Amino acid sequence: MKRILIIDDAATVRMYHRNILQAAGYAVDEAINGLEALEKALQTPYDLYLVDVNMPKLDGYGFLRELRSQDVAQAPAIMISTEASKADRQRAYAAGANLYMVKPMQPEQLLAPIALLLGDMTP
Repeated sequence: MKRILIIDDAATVRMYHRNILQAAGYAVDEAINGLEALEKALQTPYDLYLVDVNMPKLDGYGFLRELRSQDVAQAPAIMISTEASKADRQRAYAAGANLYMVKPMQPEQLLAPIALLLGDMTP
């Protein structure tokens, strides 16, 4: 089973994403900020990261930059934000994101790119 780490400081957003991902058959773990996420990622590798941008302690950009600099197995990361500007997208990709999505989104909008990034091509 593929493991996904949801990193978001909003409990409602984590719960929403968890419900969608678990219903699709993924194992889900959560972190409330970039620091907690980094600790978890360095202890146990994940298959994909769902990363919010604006968080206390360490934001999504900082988390991805730090993760990408570590000598650990790397996994795709989808950065999710309410910010929709081109500059935000560029900053996310520069930090190491594989995809940038603007929330809120419908379940299928979230699941399709995750399946693509994980190579889960089951119909």
